[in-house]
Parts: sequence; structure tokens; C-alpha cells
Amino acid sequence: MTGLGPLDLVLLGVLGLVCGIGITAIGPGGVLATVALFTMTSLNPAQVAGTAIVTHIAAGLLGTAAYARSGQFDDPHTRRTAGLVAGSAMLGTPVGVLINTVVSGRIFGLLLGVFVFAVALLVWYRDCRPQKTGQADGRPGAVLLGPLGLAIAAAAGMFGIGGPMLTVPLLVALRVPALSALAAAQAQSVVVAGVGSLGYLYQGAINWPLAALVGVPELVGVLLGWAIARALPTRSLRYALIAALLGLAPYLALHG
Repeated sequence: MTGLGPLDLVLLGVLGLVCGIGITAIGPGGVLATVALFTMTSLNPAQVAGTAIVTHIAAGLLGTAAYARSGQFDDPHTRRTAGLVAGSAMLGTPVGVLINTVVSGRIFGLLLGVFVFAVALLVWYRDCRPQKTGQADGRPGAVLLGPLGLAIAAAAGMFGIGGPMLTVPLLVALRVPALSALAAAQAQSVVVAGVGSLGYLYQGAINWPLAALVGVPELVGVLLGWAIARALPTRSLRYALIAALLGLAPYLALHG
């Protein structure tokens, strides 16, 4: 399996588990699959993104089902938000896949490092600006959510992430309740991962054994993350993710 040793295989599986926890507990988490495949294997950028993004199909479906079960989609505003960001992903994701095909490994690593750093700052900003008690929930309109979903999907398609990594912090910054943002992002990730996987499958850029190695533990992590998001404060988890992303950013840029 691309020359990886037993310890590397175990580590990839563990990172898949952590990736799943991050996806449903706090949103930003899907990039860990991309980071792991980029730094630990010899896959090219298209193979990294294609192998990572296909793991998010089942993860997104399971996450969507979990949040539907806990009642988040009973709210019409959550359903509307999910529909807008998921619909725009139909157009944005192919753009990201196309961009991926024209970047070298070095440029991909540099862009991934910048992207990871930006996400860390976004998560930190979200944490520093909690919604005030009594403040009305945000209900962003189609004029804002359409272009936002389009841009998120383009980045997700390029790097092989599902979408919650950017969608959740940005929706929360727009005063959408955290659980509603998480639910909408899961629905969007199904579209991003599905459309993106078709694009990379057409290129023959999906490594199925590695996708299974990362994707199966990711599914377990999705369920664990959903339980954490509903039952426990996630601030410590967010801080750990911020620290990890800030530490990874320069390494990714140089690794490329």
C-alpha cells in the first residue's frame, strides 16, 4: 500500500478517527485526512484530494443522519441554510477539482499550508466572539449563502475536504446556532464529497485501499464527534485543533 509500514498504516487510521471526531464535533476536521495523505504518502495532489474526499461521502451521510435524528433539521431555517450551501456546492466543487489538476506538489503544499493557517485563525476568531445571551440567531439570506457556499465548495474540491471545516466557523460567525451550522455543513459535505469524488474518479486519482484505511475509522469518529457536540463543551477540543493546525501550517508549506 504505497510502501507504507505498519506504524504508518496505524497512524493513518488514527488520524482518520480524529478527522471524523473533528467533523461532527466542531466542524474543522476534514482537512486532517488531506494532511495525513499529503505528508505520509507519495500520492500526487490529485490523488491526495481524491482519496481524501471520497472518505467524506459516507461520513457526510452519517453526520447528516445523526443531526437529523437529534432534531436539527426540524428547524426550517436549518433546512434552508443546508439547501443553499449544498446547492451552490454543485457548481463550486468542480471548479476546485479543476484547479487541483493544474497545481504542482510544491504549490499544493504551499496553498495547503496557507489554507490550514487561515482555518486556524478562523476557528480562533469564532471562539473569541461567542454569541451574546439574548442575541437573535442569524438568518443569512441566499444572496450571502450562495456565493459563500460556492467559494467553500471550490476550496473543498481542491483540497479534498468535505466542507464543514470552513462552513461551520463562517456560519457561526454569521450568528447561526452552532448545532444548526454543524447540521447544515454535514448536508453540504455530502454534495461536495459526491461531486468531487466523481471528478477525481474520472481522473483515476482515488487510491481505494488508503481511502478505506482512513474512511472506516472516520465513520466511527463521526459518531463520537456527534455525541461530543451534544453532550460536552468543545472549547478544549477547538484549542487543541487550533494549536495543531498552526503547527502544521509551516510544515505543510515546506513539505511541498
